[in-house]
Amino acid sequence: MKTKIRALGIDDAPFKFTDKYVLIVGNIVRAPNYLEGIISTHVEVDGIDATKKIYDMINDSRFGEQVKVIFTDGTAVAGFNMLDLRVLFEKTGIPVISVSRDKPDIKAIKNALMKHFDRWEPRLEVLNKGEIHEVKTEHLPIYIQCEGIDLDEAKRFLKLFTIRGRLPEPIRISHIVASGIVRGESRGKP
Repeated sequence: MKTKIRALGIDDAPFKFTDKYVLIVGNIVRAPNYLEGIISTHVEVDGIDATKKIYDMINDSRFGEQVKVIFTDGTAVAGFNMLDLRVLFEKTGIPVISVSRDKPDIKAIKNALMKHFDRWEPRLEVLNKGEIHEVKTEHLPIYIQCEGIDLDEAKRFLKLFTIRGRLPEPIRISHIVASGIVRGESRGKP
């Protein structure tokens, strides 16, 4: 694996459930942490447009052909606007790794979906498409789902792009940028 490859990190901005749309920030990072560009889009709160909006954002950017891996902060943005990692990979041709600090509680997610949506099954189906893997780090473990890449290669990308803490730099940077844009300054746990 080349050490100067580019990754795209995607995270949503802070929002309120009364908002109609949420800012999605993607940043292009050359390993291990050199920021080369930022792209963005907006998706509906609790909508069903996140996957399409994000693959359009990537494919319409000048960076799309340079990116070798996409990191997402979990598989849901803007509430329960689910990211279909398989479709994202198929539409971009770029492997996708979803990273979470906490192991997804599928039962709790299902209960929340059932409470808030008449047609909750498709959202749960998207979440259940990929196996969740626990990955050890120097700190606490992280939990990942992968599409278009095997687990060993995903671990190599995680190691290459994680400088300190548990999250890869592309996700950490997107979190900081998105929070800074919406709140005027970044805060929280990047």
